[in-house]
Amino acid sequence: MNIDDYRAGKKVVKKLKLKSSVKIFISKCLIVIILLLSTLILIKNNTSLKNNIIKYVYEDNLEFTKLKSIYEKYFGKILSVDKITPNEEKVFNEKISYDKASVYKDGVVLNVNKGYMVPTLEAGIVVFIGEKEGYGNTVIIEQVDGVDVWYSNISTSNIKMYDYIEKGKLLGEVNGEKLYMVFQKEGKYLNYKEYL
Repeated sequence: MNIDDYRAGKKVVKKLKLKSSVKIFISKCLIVIILLLSTLILIKNNTSLKNNIIKYVYEDNLEFTKLKSIYEKYFGKILSVDKITPNEEKVFNEKISYDKASVYKDGVVLNVNKGYMVPTLEAGIVVFIGEKEGYGNTVIIEQVDGVDVWYSNISTSNIKMYDYIEKGKLLGEVNGEKLYMVFQKEGKYLNYKEYL
């Protein structure tokens, strides 16, 4: 056997190994795709499984809007919360009503009636509940459009972290006659006039 035959044999072996590796890779990809599609079909057809997935996904601190938009782009609305909780009724379906608006720190202060019940502007996930300096008790909702909305100086009732809140749902009662709101997206404060 001469050196040229040896090199040619080595090239053939490399090509066979490459073909074998490609076949194994494609087989693994197909198995993953089949498993993924089977799982998605199970999720779509099983309400209790949907409820469990939503419960565990929303209990983690995920950025809701990015995850939701990526999911809906590729898979549609399989995990639609609207379809899972059809018995819930909206408490409010209105915009926030106020007498006067003034710029306050990074947002706006709205003069409202004493004991005004605050509806949410858009659907989203509760990402913060607590005190904010200069604002009082605050609930921050990351809306489906990616805007974080602060509802401040309110008493909340049964709202918990990572709850999904429908548009127009009751959030809480204003303490006194001032409602503070801030609109923020990707770390930048937005002009409140675009949202009220």
